[in-house]
Amino acid sequence: MKRVFIFCLLWLALLTFGCSDKRAETLFETAELEELQNNPDHACQLYEELITTYPESKYARSARKRLDALGR
Repeated sequence: MKRVFIFCLLWLALLTFGCSDKRAETLFETAELEELQNNPDHACQLYEELITTYPESKYARSARKRLDALGR
């Protein structure tokens, strides 16, 4: 029973982290599209949300670089 519980916890953790990475990716891609559509204010808002919500993701590092490039 203990092994089943541990397995379930590990599975849940993997599922949770996998979903958050996809959400971070979606936020980053949406912000990039906003930049391409000449809407830097909304792009910055999305980059900031990404950094706040997913600070350890690879997309957060990229979002910080984009904010620097946009002068924010």
